[in-house]
Amino acid sequence: MARIIARFDAPARPSALVQVAAIYLVARVVTLTILFIGASASGPLSRFGAAATVGDFILGWDANWYWIVADVGYPSDLPMTDDGRPMENAWAFMPVYAYLAKIVSLPFGSWVVGAAIVSLAAGFGASYALYLLMRTRLTETQSLWAVVFFANGPLAALFHVGYAEALFLFFLLMALYVLVTRQFAWLYLLIPLMGYTRPGVLAFSLMLALYGIWRWFRRRRDPLPLTHINHIIAAGLLAAVVGLSWPVIAGIAMGDPTAYLQTELSWRRNWLPDSAPHFLPFDGWILGLNFWFGQWQIPAVLGWVLFGLLVAGTIWLLVRARAVRALGMEVRLFSASYLLYLVAVFFPQSSTLRLLVPLAPLWGAPAQIKPLWGRIAVLVGCLIYQFIWIFEMYAYGNAITRIP
Repeated sequence: MARIIARFDAPARPSALVQVAAIYLVARVVTLTILFIGASASGPLSRFGAAATVGDFILGWDANWYWIVADVGYPSDLPMTDDGRPMENAWAFMPVYAYLAKIVSLPFGSWVVGAAIVSLAAGFGASYALYLLMRTRLTETQSLWAVVFFANGPLAALFHVGYAEALFLFFLLMALYVLVTRQFAWLYLLIPLMGYTRPGVLAFSLMLALYGIWRWFRRRRDPLPLTHINHIIAAGLLAAVVGLSWPVIAGIAMGDPTAYLQTELSWRRNWLPDSAPHFLPFDGWILGLNFWFGQWQIPAVLGWVLFGLLVAGTIWLLVRARAVRALGMEVRLFSASYLLYLVAVFFPQSSTLRLLVPLAPLWGAPAQIKPLWGRIAVLVGCLIYQFIWIFEMYAYGNAITRIP
């Protein structure tokens, strides 16, 4: 009887949704404060000028391309430079975020306001989706700490500016959650939304293929019904079709089947003017690392040895590290698939850290650190890097090496 009375007398514990909301709100106040400080520190040499505002930051860099998509649309011809080379254009940016921000902005008359609202709301949705995903494997406290690191991460400014990352993360984390909980039908909605928000859905397709193989080999311990097999194959094929469809759509719209790849390669030529006009898998990282070794004055052999050690360390973390293994095979397979996807298709440059943001489920690993001071140290490190990133990419952003 005493235990029953004590239970009713005890104050009600806030729901997980309320706790995640509180964490996210505090994190957004911190990031917004840093953005205001960064805007006030912006000088005449910055891309944003001496009178910069947070609104300028929201529309800065790639966000301006999403605004162009929403306001003007996509070009019908591949833009060319005077010397006949393809130029950067809006086809490099997917439509879902741009047009959703436009719809949300209608009552306010400003796409910037709509973009900020969508990023903030999607960031909260992604935070709660991360909590749900972590809760399938970790304790409640550990799951909430993963949200703390995620909401206050080094690139937390992406929850404020007009980039598609926050919305993509919401769709991605929900897709991983429904995969873990085997609610496969939701994937048929989430995969197209993910795929037309930001590049990366091909990594999800690869992950589903590996996931199907993994489920097959352990089918005696974990039954694999025919319905699951059908869903895994169908969803994997859907992700592949969606991921490959955008280049086809761009090619049809511009009358050139290579238009999308030429558009993507045009950004690479900002770094390597004489790079090849054709796309080859893994070629970007080979060229990019050799370029950066030269910039850093590192002998190429030593550079590749260091990169090999980095790859080996990453593989060890995904395969053997206890804290990562605790996150479940689905998270590990996606992380490996996404990293392989990045190495296959992207060129390493100043945006590389932003391209790693979809690895957000791995925040569950430091969330398992047992001493409280260890978790606080991770949080402090996140906040310090967040301050540095905002100042480098926005307050001082004036060069190609400072593109977020």
